[in-house]
Order: sequence, then structure tokens, then C-alpha cells
Amino acid sequence: MIYEEFNAFCRALPATTHVVQWGGADVWKVGGKVFAIGGWDDDEPRFTFKVSDLSYEILKEQPGLRPAPYLASRGLKWIQHYAPPGLSDGDLRDYIRRSHAIVAQGLSKKKRIELGLGGAALNGEG
Repeated sequence: MIYEEFNAFCRALPATTHVVQWGGADVWKVGGKVFAIGGWDDDEPRFTFKVSDLSYEILKEQPGLRPAPYLASRGLKWIQHYAPPGLSDGDLRDYIRRSHAIVAQGLSKKKRIELGLGGAALNGEG
């Protein structure tokens, strides 16, 4: 996946906003909370996303993936796709979609309703 594809995918998810920060990275948010980051290296695209506890344990040891610098060192369950082989584009999209759902679920019911995400808990599957 290249940065343009990453940005188009994140833009298509519900109630997202985009900012460029942290050294020129593309930062995607839902309800003001970060769910995906693309950037920090022009030679090899790097994508960072939030994961479940189980996914973190599985992914952190896979070639091309690692605990996300800064975020994981603070005890947060974030993975960075930083080199081949990493994840396939389809799997990367699935994890970014789940990251969006995990972060959205952490928002208040009122905020989810305001954003058009509904008041029910989101499961991140799909």
C-alpha cells in the first residue's frame, strides 16, 4: 500500500478527520482520537494502527511489523507496519478498519451519536 491508497481508505471510513502532524505524518482520527498514522519514512511506507490485545501479541513478532515506536513504549497496543513482508494490503485495510472501530467504541455514546456512528457498541469486525 502506498500513502495515497492509505489516505483514500482512511478518508472513506465513517466520521474521520485528517491532520498532518508529527514530522509530516498523515494522522487519521475519529471523534478527535487517533486511529491510524501513515508516514515518517519516504523510502518504505509506514502505517501505524491500534489493535486488540490478542492481535498485538500475534503481530508484534511478525516480519515487517513491530510495536509502534513511542506508542507501544507507553503500554498502548499499537502496531507499525514498516517493511516487507508485513501485511498484505487487504489485511492492512482490515486492521485499519478494526482500529477505527476500536477507537470509535471508546468514544462516549453521545459522541458516537453526534458523529453518526450510532449509540451501540461497535465490534470492529468485517
